[in-house]
Amino acid sequence: MKLATVLALAATAQAHYRFSKLVINGVQEAAEWTSIRMTKNYQSNGGVTSVTSPDMRCYQARPGTGTATVAAGDVLGFVANAAVTHFGPVQFYMAKVPESADINTWDPAGNVWFKIGSITAVPPLGSGESTWPAYNKKVVNVTIPKNVPSGNYLVRVESIALHQAQSVGGAQMYLSCAQVKVTDGGNGTPGPLVAFPGAYKPSDPGLLWSYYPIPTTYTAPGPAVWEG
Repeated sequence: MKLATVLALAATAQAHYRFSKLVINGVQEAAEWTSIRMTKNYQSNGGVTSVTSPDMRCYQARPGTGTATVAAGDVLGFVANAAVTHFGPVQFYMAKVPESADINTWDPAGNVWFKIGSITAVPPLGSGESTWPAYNKKVVNVTIPKNVPSGNYLVRVESIALHQAQSVGGAQMYLSCAQVKVTDGGNGTPGPLVAFPGAYKPSDPGLLWSYYPIPTTYTAPGPAVWEG
């Protein structure tokens, strides 16, 4: 392989990222994939480009191996190994693991996901950090809703990169799922519930971006955030 090709591949990998560690009560996990299911991009750092793919659930390469414990109302952080190096929204979903299921192997198919957070655009719109609060951050945080019932959950982080999203299919999704046991929960009824794939369509306006003319409004794809 020519040196120029090697350097190009290295530069591409460095421009991408993966979410492989949690920050729990201010403490970062020491090793990758401790309570996050290892994703298929564990070497490439590449994103999911098809919103109709089952990879939209957790993009996982293997079953889980550990579970973090967090109280309802606490802040949970996801660490991007090379920072969130593409602009766009970062969103968070949860899916409750059935009591009869093994959290390490449960497949979150069907209408089981509800949105708990969205770090989206701040006007005026552009492609820099002033518009996209998660851009270039090493850690992105979400608050576990205070009224979410106690139990085992998958918590899904999703960074939608819009730098190549001028046409349908250009958006890149960087995502992973953490295995979390929620304690001190409430009696809320999370919703609306959506499925991955299914929650997004390739032509959703939130998956498209124009550098010129720059959009005047932006709405991230998916359901409304459950306030809990």
